[in-house]
Amino acid sequence: MMMTTKPFKIDKNQVVMAYKAIKANKGSAGVDGQTFEQFDKNLKGNLYKIWNRMSSGTYFPSAIRGVSIPKKTGGERTLGVPTISDRIAQMVVKQQVEPDFEAVFLPDSYGYRPHKSALEAVGVTRKRCWKRDWLVEFDIKGLFDSLPHDLLLKAVRKHVSCKWVLLYIERWLTAPFEKQGIREERNRGIPQGGVISPCLANLFLHYAFDIWMKRKYPHLLWCRYADDGLIHCETEEEARAVMAQLQIRLAECGLEMHPTKSKIIYCKDSNRKGEYPEVSFDFLGYQFRPRRAENPKTQKVFCSFLPAVSPSAIKGMRGKVRGLNIQRHTSISLTDIAEMLNPLLRGWIEYYGQYSRTSIRPILRTVNLTVRKWLMRKFKRYRGHKTRAGIFLEQLSQTAGHLFAHWNIGLYGAFA
Repeated sequence: MMMTTKPFKIDKNQVVMAYKAIKANKGSAGVDGQTFEQFDKNLKGNLYKIWNRMSSGTYFPSAIRGVSIPKKTGGERTLGVPTISDRIAQMVVKQQVEPDFEAVFLPDSYGYRPHKSALEAVGVTRKRCWKRDWLVEFDIKGLFDSLPHDLLLKAVRKHVSCKWVLLYIERWLTAPFEKQGIREERNRGIPQGGVISPCLANLFLHYAFDIWMKRKYPHLLWCRYADDGLIHCETEEEARAVMAQLQIRLAECGLEMHPTKSKIIYCKDSNRKGEYPEVSFDFLGYQFRPRRAENPKTQKVFCSFLPAVSPSAIKGMRGKVRGLNIQRHTSISLTDIAEMLNPLLRGWIEYYGQYSRTSIRPILRTVNLTVRKWLMRKFKRYRGHKTRAGIFLEQLSQTAGHLFAHWNIGLYGAFA
């Protein structure tokens, strides 16, 4: 009996490993409506089908489900959700190409990269704002919707020679969007929500921005996290010149600098006392601006240019707490309430407490007041008695501090 040879050599274990990575990330169903629970009912058969089609060259992606989600600044953006099978196939390709891409990426690119973090980018920016007086803050308008396919594939082919990888990347780029039953063909952009999309976007911007900066402005410090970037300059004139050149460069690459989110910032502090209209900027959930600081050795108070949690981030956290509807869960215990809130609290404290723990007090107060509302609804003796309920929680924070993540580390927040 003759054995049929597959045109593409793909190890079955690659598909299994990709499935495990996708399953860990969870996510909703694509256009086929298939959930992980349904996919797992015939797990072996479904994974074999993906492997067989990818190995044979007969794998074609389904349409991408378009989901509208609200922007923080208002309006909506469309998130592209591939099917579970397509996400697994994309992960196979991502795991194949990511090491090659990582080998050429520059250290000041931080977004969506292994062993890189947003906190690392915030820390680097914090130090550089002390060294340079001026900064160009730029945002690329609709990056994922705008990437030109021809230039993107040119960058991909520079680093990828594997035929099946190139074949499937090309097919993913042209997979149609489907929103409310209407299909839309695409000739540019990549779905924001695709497994491989951040990797491809980083590769594109590696050439559109990172390498361009290294070649044209080797003396300047910069930092990029996906489509948000910062360039540190010595003078206002230099900042304006760099911003103008960057706008031209992005246009050459089929991209557009966001007209309202891009601006020039003066890093004002005790030693830089000039008066300029823009002296603050938001970056990765932190707001950088002049803030009160104290020398730990001399206790001298001065003004420094520092990051702390941004007002928009605080607003977003409050929205998440409200979304849990804690006060309505009167059938469960305070321990259960803590289990609902603690994962959020730990994440917020770990991220936003890194550089200014005192600045997260407003959200801790929100949490405490939310728990107080729950207490007043659940127990008759506290109904209509805010002060009594607040005193009880304040005492409880001292005797059972382990209950909530912020109490446990001494960040109690206000109870009234």
